[in-house]
Amino acid sequence: MSGYRQWSELSHADEWLVFPKNIGKRLCIDETSISDGELYTIVSNPDARGGKGSLVALVKGVKAQDVIDTLKLIPENLRSMVKEVTMDLSNSMNLIVRCCFPKASRTIDRFHVQKLACDALQEMRIAHRWDAI
Repeated sequence: MSGYRQWSELSHADEWLVFPKNIGKRLCIDETSISDGELYTIVSNPDARGGKGSLVALVKGVKAQDVIDTLKLIPENLRSMVKEVTMDLSNSMNLIVRCCFPKASRTIDRFHVQKLACDALQEMRIAHRWDAI
């Protein structure tokens, strides 16, 4: 009744989904584990604020080449309009963004920047504590 069996994306939906119409000037890319340790790479449009039109791509796994191959299904003219991609510190994510969105600036998300700062502060505190002892 739902038309699921005739869905045009059905043949590859368990491996990847791409929604080129949701692409915007700003994107976010990250990996997540949905269930049983299965990792997925998610590309989203933050301007949609988590609502309809947020999901640009969902790719099973985090292997850079698999994600690059999937994102290259998005027409180049749409990929070249992306100006900024927010990501974590992963070399894999950096490679994906450089290959798929060459005109975009790469921004590290605030969670990872804050974690680096807190880790550095903790190291300094430990060093001073040992000096005091």
